[in-house]
Amino acid sequence: MKEGFLRHAVTDGTTIDQHILEIFRATPGEVVSGEELSSKLKISRTAVWKHIRNLKTLGYRIESVPSVGYRLVAAPDLLLPEEISAGLVTERIGRQIVAFNETASTNETAFKMAEEGAPEGTVVIAESQSRGKGRMGRRWESPSGVNLYCSIILRPPILPLQAVQMTFLSAVAVARGVEETTRLSPTIKWPNDVLLSGRKVAGLLNEMGAETEKVNFIILGIGVNINMEQNQFPADLRHPATSLRIESGRPVDRVDFARVLLRELDTLYASYLAGGYGAVRDEWLARCAMIGRRVHVDYRDSAVAGLATGIDEYGALLLTLDDGRVERVLAGDVKLA
Repeated sequence: MKEGFLRHAVTDGTTIDQHILEIFRATPGEVVSGEELSSKLKISRTAVWKHIRNLKTLGYRIESVPSVGYRLVAAPDLLLPEEISAGLVTERIGRQIVAFNETASTNETAFKMAEEGAPEGTVVIAESQSRGKGRMGRRWESPSGVNLYCSIILRPPILPLQAVQMTFLSAVAVARGVEETTRLSPTIKWPNDVLLSGRKVAGLLNEMGAETEKVNFIILGIGVNINMEQNQFPADLRHPATSLRIESGRPVDRVDFARVLLRELDTLYASYLAGGYGAVRDEWLARCAMIGRRVHVDYRDSAVAGLATGIDEYGALLLTLDDGRVERVLAGDVKLA
């Protein structure tokens, strides 16, 4: 794998390292003998020692008790597949997780993996990005070890024109994740921002590999500001941006948030495949702070203002203009008028 590769895991517990962690978690704080690990894993005591050493290299604090065994003291503050997968029960999303210390862009990495045949639901996650991408070619600030940067590969049986629906599905999943982990009340801003107190806490960037009438795959790119402090934001972002930590007043467990997000994505995606876009659209509208309000949209050299009344099946924002006409807005920066 490319430079920065950290870890790969399948979340059904198929790796030996995952099995070892599962055994430790079954008896938290207790010493587990090397003999017990060897017996349960059907490997030699020497192999057990090598896997324990590998986990320590990843940052797990494992105490070796002479002539007795091993005790898991603490897990590292890293978005490791072994940690995210613990207790994660999903149908599609997160069955395979690939993690990086740093990558140029999780979307770029996931796109390449999708082209090479990676299965639906594969998650690419990174501690930092050197070329994080935002909407309309903007840069997404990606400092290490404080936020969540991930991309998910989906292969929905839809037309390319419907692909934008996945953006709204992602936004709803992020909003649900914020609610569950912080008890805060996020809102959604068209087309792809999640807000807290009117400030951006998460952004979405979905990309597609498609033919004329067929979607081959969609990459759900998700960036969530989790534990950034105010002074960590670039000066030009300090007013419009925020983090879960700033808004909640406490650190937020990044692994727990990632696990909740993947579960909500999986639930929403299953509902979408079974029943279509309607339920996702309804929840998105209920969470959108600008529906029913007058907004101003800037796009390149043009601008339009009107009453935001909804979105259509292709993701366009519907504006009722002053003369009564309804305008479909496909792209732009939206502000309350």
